[in-house]
Amino acid sequence: MNIIVSGASSGIGYQTVLELAKTGEHHIMAISRNQTNLEKLKVEAELANTSKVHIISFDLSQKDYGNLLDEINHYFHLNIGNSVDILINNAGYLVNKSFIELTMEDWQKTFEINLFATVKLIKLLFPFFNKKQGSHIVNIGSMGGVQGTEKFPGLSAYSASKSAINVLTESLVAEFETENIKINAINPGAVQTEMLETAFPGFKAPVAAQQMGNYIANFAINGHQLMNGRIHQVSLKG
Repeated sequence: MNIIVSGASSGIGYQTVLELAKTGEHHIMAISRNQTNLEKLKVEAELANTSKVHIISFDLSQKDYGNLLDEINHYFHLNIGNSVDILINNAGYLVNKSFIELTMEDWQKTFEINLFATVKLIKLLFPFFNKKQGSHIVNIGSMGGVQGTEKFPGLSAYSASKSAINVLTESLVAEFETENIKINAINPGAVQTEMLETAFPGFKAPVAAQQMGNYIANFAINGHQLMNGRIHQVSLKG
């Protein structure tokens, strides 16, 4: 399969790529701004695995995605009829500030990475999804973005942006109904990642990034066979 994972240089995205690399002879593109971590990921993912991993350092907050499309075309050879089978929109940004302390720049950056980058990638890749055999888009949300779940102070911008991801997921089911594109959202609870540690120093999450990466990798490959438009909650706590 041809698979693209954003936000792949650390945490859940990093572990998802590692797990995907174990599941078959895939071609995986890992996208992130952190070139150093991506290079480490490539070596680790290809060690004793048959999948190939291509890394690209790219800032998803950019307005122009032309260079990214060129890179995707070059790697997957989309210009000769190949397709993108799976897109995992995992890139995320979290700032821990009270609502009063949040600046408009904080809100803008949060939505730029957590929502608008997802919108841009889906639009960019739409012509290249596999309309015959079917493609699967997996949007990574958060339990904080699920209506009716417990919310935490300092995460209003993050939770609002992830809620938007869930509604976008449900909306695109109707948009893509005749295109053979399935789309689901996975909403993890607290997972031990670098992003969480930065926002909440000393906090210990009940789920490891590797556990969640394994779950997402398997869901991305198999979940669309039984689910479409699902806002999937993956948490030890409701």
